[in-house]
Parts: sequence; C-alpha cells; structure tokens
Amino acid sequence: MKIKAADRSELLVAWDAHRDAIRSRLRDFGNVPKERYMYELFFCVMTPQSSAAQCALVAEELERRNFLSVEFDPAPLLRGHAGGYVRFHNTKARRLLTLRNREDEILQLFEQNSTDKELRDILADGIDGLGMKEASHFLRNVGRTEVTIVDRHIIRNLIRLDVLEAWPPSISLKTYRNLERRFEELAAALDIPHAALDLLLWQRETGYILK
Repeated sequence: MKIKAADRSELLVAWDAHRDAIRSRLRDFGNVPKERYMYELFFCVMTPQSSAAQCALVAEELERRNFLSVEFDPAPLLRGHAGGYVRFHNTKARRLLTLRNREDEILQLFEQNSTDKELRDILADGIDGLGMKEASHFLRNVGRTEVTIVDRHIIRNLIRLDVLEAWPPSISLKTYRNLERRFEELAAALDIPHAALDLLLWQRETGYILK
C-alpha cells in the first residue's frame, strides 16, 4: 500500500511521541481479569448510538453494585445515572439482564482455540445488540487485539489517507471485513500494530487515548 510521504512522516512522528503511552494502554487491556470481562461486554452492548463516556459510568456502577451476582433492573441507571442518558435504555436493559445469565457460556468461549476474529464473529452472531464493531471493541478491551473496531474515526482516517475513496453508504458484513482488511494493510505499511494505530489516530483527533 502506497502512503503519501507527508502522511507517513506525520504518523511516524506521532507514533514516536505516543508509542509508550499506547503500548501501556494496550497492556492494560491485556491485564483485564476474566471476572471483569462481562462488565466490559455490558459497556459495549450499551454504546451503540450513545455516549461511550456515559456508558462507561453506567458499567462502573453496575460493577460497583455487583450486577452479576445481585439481579436488579438496570433500566433506571441507563435512563439517568450521573445526569446522563443511554439511548434505548429499556431495550439495552433487557439485553443486559439476558447477558448476565449467560456469563458461564460467554466466558467458556475464551477457552476455545479460536482466533480473535473467529471469536469476534461468534460473539457478534450470538449476542443480541452486539454487532461486528461492538464485538471487536469488547475483545480489544480484554486484550484480544487482532480485530479492528471499524467506526467513524477509522473510516474518516482511511478516507483522509486515501486508502478509501468515499464513505460507504452502509456497513454490511462484507464491507466491514473489507474496511478491516484495508486498515490492517495501512498499519502493516506503517509498521505499526493495527490496535496501536487505532489508538494513535484517536489520540491525534481528540488529544487522549480512549477506552
């Protein structure tokens, strides 16, 4: 893959500046204990069309209240915890209640000899409300980094770097896999791990390294 010399230089300079912080963040993901996996999954189930920061606050409160062991209706938390709001709170609350009862089943998937992408596909297909993007996000957040979270910032950067000509009209499964492949090719051309490149591009846009 050919990258403009100016773009390559700019990204490599940024990588040199933020390499240590990004590697540290990726190590954090890899050190998440299995007893916290479900709370990371709850976070990702809540995020579609909602503020990631607000969803993180709700996930933290669910964990503080020991939601996996003490069943309660999470809808009020999604509707108004800490002054924020998670969209479609009733639907997502029902999904959380269903998921908490599947903890053993979901954790057992991590014991199988599956690649990250195979595991991502199983999760995306088997969990209501968890698409390819959210399943990839969940796996990245628990240290399974051989997937790409194809979201708006990834697509925007693929266009900016002339890897993609235009914004796709929709994200079908085939389109998702194609965008993931292009992003991985971009990362390989820069000799930056693609999970690290994702965080680097986000840092350059926002000034911080996101969960």
